[in-house]
Amino acid sequence: MNPQAKLIFATSLLMGTTITISSNHWILAWTGLEINTLAILPLISKSHHPRAIEAATKYFLVQATASALVLFSSMTNAWHTGQWDITQLTHPTSCLILTSAIAMKLGLAPFHFWFPEVLQGSPLTTGLLLSTAMKFPPITLLYMTSQSLNPTLLTTMAILSTALGGWMGLNQTQTRKILAFSSISHLGWMAIIITYSPKLALLNFYLYTLMTAAAFLTLNSMKVLKLSTLMTSWSKTPTLSAMLLLTLLSLAGLPPLTGFLPKWLIIEELTKQEMAPTATIISLLSLLSLFFYLRLAYCSTITLPPHTTNHMKRWHTNKPVNTSVAILMTLSIMLLPISPIILTIM
Repeated sequence: MNPQAKLIFATSLLMGTTITISSNHWILAWTGLEINTLAILPLISKSHHPRAIEAATKYFLVQATASALVLFSSMTNAWHTGQWDITQLTHPTSCLILTSAIAMKLGLAPFHFWFPEVLQGSPLTTGLLLSTAMKFPPITLLYMTSQSLNPTLLTTMAILSTALGGWMGLNQTQTRKILAFSSISHLGWMAIIITYSPKLALLNFYLYTLMTAAAFLTLNSMKVLKLSTLMTSWSKTPTLSAMLLLTLLSLAGLPPLTGFLPKWLIIEELTKQEMAPTATIISLLSLLSLFFYLRLAYCSTITLPPHTTNHMKRWHTNKPVNTSVAILMTLSIMLLPISPIILTIM
């Protein structure tokens, strides 16, 4: 893909996101979402591989359906209340349809089936955009309408997402699919808290973006698409593999790493809301995700595949680590000690 086309698509993505997050009117928000969808499609299908074309088609169909539901929900609300303002979504049916539409856009269970397939058909850099930047506008819409949404529905969807994200990721060997199920699982944590503490859901999203970006960019720089490739990467880039181990453990939410902070705060908030059983269930379900993060971490640092023939080990290259990867990794490992400052800012 030539640089001019890439620039146009990147600018469109930025513009679509900006329009959605800064709008008060439903039609403007919908327009932003549509621009985003159309801008990411060429980036998914740029390799012209049948798998990429299939991924782009699936993505288009799902996002078009979700956008139609967003429009339908806002029109139903306007019909009953005369309001087009995003924060004035008060009609119960509209709230229900909107929750389904946003869940479809995000890949929240039970509307998650498209996400791993689309991620598997995309390059790693596009996969990073799909997992982070493309989820920001829908999360913003959830944030703005959080007062009107049904907490029971969101809690049910959140627990289902965490459970399915963990279970379905257990048996995967493709790194992009593992990161897709990890994303579904993390969305569950955001959805469960959005009605009680929207700011906390946003904090969770920001930290998730940070850690996922570090993981994706590391795998991209090591050219790793499946676990068997990851097993031999330690001889090529030992430092990067060791740092990837810590980033994956941070994604799993282990203390004293950054990923522990949102989980800790969400469990605390749920307990304050007298939802201790729910907090216990979602914490236990996140152990499923921990298993496949540990599997990835084990592959990246400890194992070599069994081999019968003598072959040359790939020894480390002198290529320096990308500065952005280094910064993202440092942040995704070391932010827990400054959590009081982060909470003050929030």
